[in-house]
Amino acid sequence: MQKKKLILSTLALFAVLVWLYPSEQPYKFRQVKRLATAEDNYLLPISPHISQVGRPKEVFHFPIKLGDVGPSNSLYSGPKQYPFYCMTIDSHIGQPLVDNQEGFGVPVYENLALRSKVIGYSKDCLFKSHLQFYYLNQDEKLSKLAADKFSQLSTLRDAKAPLQLFRAEQGSINRFIYTIAMAITPEELGTRTESSLWNKKLIYQFNGGSGIGFRQGRQKAVRTITRRLIEVQKGYAIISSSGNRTSYTYNMLLAEDTARRVKLNFVRLFGEPIYTVGIGGSGGGLAQYLIGQNSTGILDGLIPQYSYPDMISQTIYTLDCDLFNNYFTFRAKDNSRWQQWDQRQLLEGMNTLQDFPQKIAFLQPVAQLMAGMVPSFPEGNSECINGYFGLSTFIHNPRQGFLRHFYSEDVVDKTNWNYWEDMAWLFSRDKHGLVESTWDNDGVQYGLHALKQKQITLAEFVHINKNIGSWKEQHQMTAEKIIIPFGRKMPFWVSLWGSDNITQVIDNQMAPRRSASLESIELAYRGGQVFIGKLDLPIIDVRHYLEEKLDMHHMSASFSTRLRLQQANGHFDNQVIWVAKRDFDPTDQAFDVMDLWLLKRQQFPELTAGQSKPAQIQDTCFDNKGEVLAQGKGVWQGNWSDASSGDKRIKRGACAKHYAIFSNSRIQAEGPWQGSIFKCYKIPFEQAIKQGMYGDIELAEQLPSLRTIFAQGVCDYSQGDVGRPSDL
Repeated sequence: MQKKKLILSTLALFAVLVWLYPSEQPYKFRQVKRLATAEDNYLLPISPHISQVGRPKEVFHFPIKLGDVGPSNSLYSGPKQYPFYCMTIDSHIGQPLVDNQEGFGVPVYENLALRSKVIGYSKDCLFKSHLQFYYLNQDEKLSKLAADKFSQLSTLRDAKAPLQLFRAEQGSINRFIYTIAMAITPEELGTRTESSLWNKKLIYQFNGGSGIGFRQGRQKAVRTITRRLIEVQKGYAIISSSGNRTSYTYNMLLAEDTARRVKLNFVRLFGEPIYTVGIGGSGGGLAQYLIGQNSTGILDGLIPQYSYPDMISQTIYTLDCDLFNNYFTFRAKDNSRWQQWDQRQLLEGMNTLQDFPQKIAFLQPVAQLMAGMVPSFPEGNSECINGYFGLSTFIHNPRQGFLRHFYSEDVVDKTNWNYWEDMAWLFSRDKHGLVESTWDNDGVQYGLHALKQKQITLAEFVHINKNIGSWKEQHQMTAEKIIIPFGRKMPFWVSLWGSDNITQVIDNQMAPRRSASLESIELAYRGGQVFIGKLDLPIIDVRHYLEEKLDMHHMSASFSTRLRLQQANGHFDNQVIWVAKRDFDPTDQAFDVMDLWLLKRQQFPELTAGQSKPAQIQDTCFDNKGEVLAQGKGVWQGNWSDASSGDKRIKRGACAKHYAIFSNSRIQAEGPWQGSIFKCYKIPFEQAIKQGMYGDIELAEQLPSLRTIFAQGVCDYSQGDVGRPSDL
């Protein structure tokens, strides 16, 4: 059985790593070989908070004329980021326009197919605005994934009746690819602005993913239509941009700037819509929360799917994941309980499952062998692994990044490849030239809640907090050790879980923790990278229940957002949360009731979003057939809403009983469920004892160790975040 698992795991490993490490060959002839220098560009001031700063007047003359290019510089989000990889070819648009002869950016060929003479280079990836027309044969069975049933046409003679026609416009704004799409009549074929089928309502499509910048991104016109096919068929117009997909940037000021201009281009062509509603999952959900909080004039209502409140506070606990994985795999080798996967949940908080297969399971015994340990095969899985494998390396390590095959070695060496670099417009650089990070675990008592509940022993609590360590400072980090005996497509990751980039115990004291820059944390708040709850727009937060799949889109994120709304406004009346089994998607239903909500709000503009909410729009959970399991006030009541989180005596609402809500590592360390404490206030260890922080746990036998480990103090989460500006 064990041998069979190893074989299956190896095959799965190869499949995963082919995805993580795509072949360089298709990119070799289009690599960015020289690093351009960004010119100065206006950057919006952010004090006291970016939402309180007026946006400048538009300087570009919209709409963009067909055959012309849109603005290259953003309006107010500062200098461009370089290197910047063009992806017009990946989007079926063709090569970008030449903008220099000095070798900056991707090469542009006289004949791309033959890779003939290079006629110039494109560092900004611009291309001409143009129209495309598509038809969908109505005899075909329609679905949201009907992209293969769409055909492009220029005249009706190219199509077979009966048919539906769609127009899509694409061009570049802020170097990203924008799309405007809607249904049209046969008489409107070939026109740009005729729109008799438009219902005067507009959808802004956001998209998710984990990105670190440095590329334009893909956006295919047909995919934009088919994602929202039902709504487009009902008469909605849809707009989108690759700059509003977090796979390509987490710079939320640039994302806002881009969305504003894409909408303005639409408005100058078609007039003001009745309303604009956002839609998008994961990063596309948090983008709605942040753009809605930070600015006005873009969105009137939000339908975030699989959402988080923001990315930067998500890193607080997700960057703990590989610290735990490293601990369980390499440092806690004498404690077999951590090979029981339900036990790991006591520390990690997120869901774990015994006998749930790992796609990358083979890496564990390989890495253990390379570390001189007796190898073992994992008998289960966790969200920390299944949902976040590779994230800490990709997001946090400046020497890693999985985008390198787009760039020459010289460009790679001159670039820092991590998420924090996307914050260069906001954060300072340290003396090593690296953008400061907000991640901090100084004073965190991992597993404190489990200790107080007597689910782990005091000795185990001491061992984890002594050995778990922290991420090294960025300038000390190195690329992961990867052996590639079969070429780039089949590497073995022997420094698994970033083990070489995690601090180790020094002089039998403790593995050092990391203390973040207070300035960066303050700027993260002021610059609108943190959702603080200051938002009065209608919100229908929609998600499938994915906890049993160990998917990264966990339930607790929606309730973290809810708590921040509550703390900022004294209520969360403008947010409802809908959760369904995977077989039923309530998104189209959400559009229907959001329409009622937004129309009522327009009728009564003096009311807040919560006050204008129609009575039938309530917190709801659905089964796999779309039947309502429960709805109304209190259906999500549970551990997230009670200070004694984890106490089995908590009265859970009807939906919380159907769909369990898991926590995370910082909540298990007795941090708050709202989840935006980057740096805790610390109090002396002895004071924590006097305050009763450890309940009735007898500490005597481990007091010397605890005093050593927490010599600098322990987190007192009741005081909030040290880095949060008091004037917010």
